[in-house]
Amino acid sequence: MATDIKDTVRAVEASAVMELLPARPRLLALGEPTHGKGTLLGLRNELFRHLVEEEGYRTIAIESDCVAGLLVDDYVVSGTGTLDEVMERGFSHGWGAFAGNRELVRWMRARNEGLDPSERVRFAGFDGPLEITAAASPRQALAALHGYLAAHVDTDLLPCTGEEIDRLLGDDERWTEPAAMRDPARSVGQSAEAARLRLLADDLVALLDAETPGLLTATSSDDLRPARLYGRTATGLLRYHHWMADTSPARLTRLVGVRDQMMAGNLLALAARGPVLASAHNSHLQRERSRMRMGGKPLEWWSAGALVNAELGDAYAFVATALGTIHHRGVGAPPPGSVEGLLYALPDDRCVVDPRQLAAALAGTPPEHRVSPWFGYASFDPAHLAGVDALVFVKDVTQGS
Repeated sequence: MATDIKDTVRAVEASAVMELLPARPRLLALGEPTHGKGTLLGLRNELFRHLVEEEGYRTIAIESDCVAGLLVDDYVVSGTGTLDEVMERGFSHGWGAFAGNRELVRWMRARNEGLDPSERVRFAGFDGPLEITAAASPRQALAALHGYLAAHVDTDLLPCTGEEIDRLLGDDERWTEPAAMRDPARSVGQSAEAARLRLLADDLVALLDAETPGLLTATSSDDLRPARLYGRTATGLLRYHHWMADTSPARLTRLVGVRDQMMAGNLLALAARGPVLASAHNSHLQRERSRMRMGGKPLEWWSAGALVNAELGDAYAFVATALGTIHHRGVGAPPPGSVEGLLYALPDDRCVVDPRQLAAALAGTPPEHRVSPWFGYASFDPAHLAGVDALVFVKDVTQGS
């Protein structure tokens, strides 16, 4: 008997998602097709709350600056700072202003109050300190890594002094020059100083690895983890700046690829510590190659999700989100023959879809690929149906939500 599309959906509940998975994954990623929509953030918060309470997840990671995110983690775990401060300084991309993110942080702090440290839920950013128009100076990450090592290992083992790092870096404005994104000649990423810094960063990370047994004795795993984060961030940023100064046709592909590599490295480090819930754009979490046009050129690269999946296998699960309309952005009712259109015709305002059952229901009638009229929304690619473990569908996103 053929599967009816209405039989592929269920209520949006954590249990409905988990029932579609063979086992609890170490890393469960929830994607979204557009950023900043309160409806989607509220749904994310609801699912994540239940997954924390019912399935034992203890880290929530979002697509935001990994270094700035340490401030948020300190707040939700220990109450350091204030909610206003961490929302202003602990997020990149302007996402600290989103009410849904504020509610998530507020809930995490309230939940952790009075709990044993092992039961507290942690926060993490897993993006690099990157924006679409610029990348951060590697100063903060390099200085923090060097400072940690200088305090706990033999000075003779250090490849450089903090003063040498400062001298090689120069003014931070050299690194954050917005014009460098479009003009490689404005980037310092392939200067002699940058090349020297890349070698030093590599040596500092190697020293951190070599001295790990002693560092765990002298400090703790809670101190070592941020140091490793600083090491990943410093080397990733220096690599990113190197490719910003590149003039080859592969320049932009290298840049987007380095960003997702940094994301993947952070996610894998978090997953090594315990079960993780991650939230980001669908394109960063999918198992397939990512595609976009930038500067008029088509780009293809492997997403963070694809890289993590290659490492974790069945311990990685990806739940994509699709939506019907965003009328205030010119995204009207989806074409009836698209995945979104077929789900839009159902009575549910939101639902969890079994992608295997949906594929069976669509056998012989491949759905069309919806074309998005607004650059800020990416429609669901029906060719990716086999690569998702569950699909969440939201019928309408209205202005203000």
